[in-house]
Amino acid sequence: MPQKTTTIPGIGEVTLAKRKGSRHIRLSVSAAGKVRVGLPSWLPYSAGIEFARRRQEWITKHLADHKKHLLVDGGRVGKSYRLKYIHNPMAIKTTTRVIGQTININSAQRLEDEQVQTAARRASERAIRKEAEKLLPERLERLSKQHFLGYKSVKIKRLASRWGSCSSNKIISLNFFLMQLPWPLIDYVLVHELVHTKHMNHSNEFWTEFERIQPDAKATRSLLKKYRPVINTVS
Repeated sequence: MPQKTTTIPGIGEVTLAKRKGSRHIRLSVSAAGKVRVGLPSWLPYSAGIEFARRRQEWITKHLADHKKHLLVDGGRVGKSYRLKYIHNPMAIKTTTRVIGQTININSAQRLEDEQVQTAARRASERAIRKEAEKLLPERLERLSKQHFLGYKSVKIKRLASRWGSCSSNKIISLNFFLMQLPWPLIDYVLVHELVHTKHMNHSNEFWTEFERIQPDAKATRSLLKKYRPVINTVS
């Protein structure tokens, strides 16, 4: 797939990628903060550049959102981990190691560099997956007994966009990124999936049952929408 990288004033570095069979121009900002314009093979690169310029406001907003999620030295990950950046000029490559509740990042590069951020995110994901596997099943079981809502089993996994799901045979799947949320929001998701063991859709019966348990469900739901299933650090 032919592509080129260019710098657009006010936006920065943009990758222009042509794809055979594509019929539309598509714009995206990756999790690493890279701007990409995909375009049909028959269009000139100048068309992609002009498209990016017209969408500058959208790009700027998404790049700002990306910067908010940069992992920082000393930041908290999940409920109990802390990120520790160790600058080592002699390091040949970036290495990571989780020791106790500390996620150590050892690198000759800056923590802000994309390659180091990627390594730090992978290590952080391993840490919060382990934390989720320990804490979420216990929390779910307690809420299940408290509200008399039974389930068959629970799985902890990475979900692309959802916080949780419940199958027709009452198997609940929980996103390990839940560990990035405050506990009241985690409980909201867990109770939501438990209620699905009785009502598989979002019918009036479902919301009546859910709001009986969570009287502030609507307000909590609005708050939950402000979060995304990603790794970030907080002070």
